[in-house]
Amino acid sequence: MSQQASPRGTFLKIADVVRAHIDADEEMTELPSAADLMREHGVSRGVVLRVFGALQKEGVAEPVPGGRWRVVRRGESVDRRPLAERLADVITDDEIAVGSPFPSASALCARFGVSRPTVSKALDKLQAAGLVSEGKQGKQRTVLSLPNRKESAKP
Repeated sequence: MSQQASPRGTFLKIADVVRAHIDADEEMTELPSAADLMREHGVSRGVVLRVFGALQKEGVAEPVPGGRWRVVRRGESVDRRPLAERLADVITDDEIAVGSPFPSASALCARFGVSRPTVSKALDKLQAAGLVSEGKQGKQRTVLSLPNRKESAKP
């Protein structure tokens, strides 16, 4: 697809092609890279970025760290809050009492589908906030306090 043919509508035509690929392939979880789309359609990086923007506006794709784009399927809900906030919710969701053991880093990795370093950073934030004890090798973290919930004030 040559950019000279229709520079204003090119990105929309490419977005239609990518959307058709997404609809046809239920297993597709990631959009092609910018370089792949540039090479395949013979367009500039700016045109490809507009394609990604159009797909994001339609709710079909969202950016992920590293310059890649993830496919968003209809009805798919993903919690986009920081991991530290979601880990704080574990205390209330699992009804963990003060002084009780907090789930291990391995269990949290499996539960949230993230790497151990990511969980460690989030646990460090909970420790700094005074919610969990310090983690040491061979010693499980414990809950030190319950997270404060922001309730809406009633008039």
